[in-house]
Amino acid sequence: MSTHCGVTRRKALVVAALAAIVASTVSGSASAVADGDEGGHERRGDHWGVIARNTIGSPVADLRNGPFGSFGVTGPAARPPYGRGSLGISVADDSTTLSPPSEKVDFGNEVDFYGDPVRGLRRVGFHVFQTGENVTYGGPENMPNIRFEIDPNLTALPADNYSTLVWVPDASPVTNRWSGFIDATSTGYWYLTGNELPACNQAAECSLDEVKDALDDGGEGASVLTAAVGKGRDHMWIGAVDGLRINQDVYDFEADGVRTTRRAG
Repeated sequence: MSTHCGVTRRKALVVAALAAIVASTVSGSASAVADGDEGGHERRGDHWGVIARNTIGSPVADLRNGPFGSFGVTGPAARPPYGRGSLGISVADDSTTLSPPSEKVDFGNEVDFYGDPVRGLRRVGFHVFQTGENVTYGGPENMPNIRFEIDPNLTALPADNYSTLVWVPDASPVTNRWSGFIDATSTGYWYLTGNELPACNQAAECSLDEVKDALDDGGEGASVLTAAVGKGRDHMWIGAVDGLRINQDVYDFEADGVRTTRRAG
């Protein structure tokens, strides 16, 4: 009887352990397979990271916790606007043998935006942790950028299938703390690299709507290749970005990955 009871007890323990493993595996699989819940909230992004071919020198673009502060700062501005983490960025202004000698980094996504129409960009922006030191290094507008590599698809330039659409923000409204949402559709300016749009280059600043209108020349329409947050090549900058918004999706940069929250409007 004792042996029988022992075997039964061991069987029960084994069955319970197997049940726990199965439950854990099923739960983990559902989380890994699904890109989000049915409501489209808290989806995890697997396709974000440093875009190696757009990186120069040895900059840092790292998912991290914080920053919290600066010291003495309290309330909502003392912590990242989403979750506990952010995208920390650090670039130097004079650390390479190239010309210019400054570093450059893009932290972005080369998969999920591919083929999206540039005309469809309606809401873009982010939150930034700007420091007083960054202002000293390069002035009030020493800020990170949002960059979309695009295929312009201009009828007049059928062989030209590459340019970068860049947003240059205005000065951050605050320093040494987290800013509110900075709207790239109503502040700062946009330009296109290359010679595709002489009216919207670094010397001729445009709004996002002006760039989209200029690209709409009756042809197939410009399409997105990649989307990124970046900095360089210009002034030294050490800070952080969070809550990148592209249309209805807000990208929450966390130490363990990039989460996506879908927003109305």
